[in-house]
Amino acid sequence: MNRAITLLTDFGNKDPFVSQMKGVILGINDEVQIVDITHEISRHHIREAAVTIGMSYEYFPPLTVHTCVVDPGVGSGRRPIIVAIDDHYFVGPDNGIFSYIFATHDIYQVIHVRADHYFVRKDSSTCHGRDIFSPVAAWLAKGVPLENFGDEIDDYINLNLPMPQRTSESNIEGEVIYIDNFGNAITNIALKDLGTISKHEILQRSKVLCKGSQIELKSYYSDVNDKALYALFNSNDMLELFVYRGSAVEANGIKIGDAVGIVV
Repeated sequence: MNRAITLLTDFGNKDPFVSQMKGVILGINDEVQIVDITHEISRHHIREAAVTIGMSYEYFPPLTVHTCVVDPGVGSGRRPIIVAIDDHYFVGPDNGIFSYIFATHDIYQVIHVRADHYFVRKDSSTCHGRDIFSPVAAWLAKGVPLENFGDEIDDYINLNLPMPQRTSESNIEGEVIYIDNFGNAITNIALKDLGTISKHEILQRSKVLCKGSQIELKSYYSDVNDKALYALFNSNDMLELFVYRGSAVEANGIKIGDAVGIVV
């Protein structure tokens, strides 16, 4: 069964941990395709991982297994879980890493993985990415039924991720939730949050507010030729703040959690 497994961690690329995970997966299922989403999540930053997998998973084929390991509680009593939505699976620790999935789907299953005969080691204390999550993902991608891994639970950890709020008929308030490698600040305000107004109308009449300033909306990065702060709706249809050929973060002191509003 030729499925894909993705990997998302805060392990970086210096240590052998990622390659160990891949070795375990291929030892169980050598037909699977392994794709690295990123291994550069900020250390122990569960919320960043939750946002990143939320922005990434839907671009993969149905039945992909997404293995997410940002796990400061490794070795403790926190549970390994599988989250299943319509056509994707997510494997990782029960620490809120799948909160974006919970926030954006009404129907899903959460399984507490108890069947430790699928593990590489039962007494692992520091590398559950290799010893628990990788083999579970490999067996799941090989077609082992979800119910074979454990029992469904409803007391999983769900972080209170910030969601945009419509404060009036014309005003939506949100915040910066992710900063990319170019220094662009991505907010939690999506194009769909603006209702049925066309993108053209939004560009013509909307105002973006951040740090006490009004920011012009543009269609693309090179729509400007100065180093001022601008906004656009990116390819994920999320409102993003940018400086053309510069860093919105460095130039304006923008950080995760900063309030951003749009008036339509």
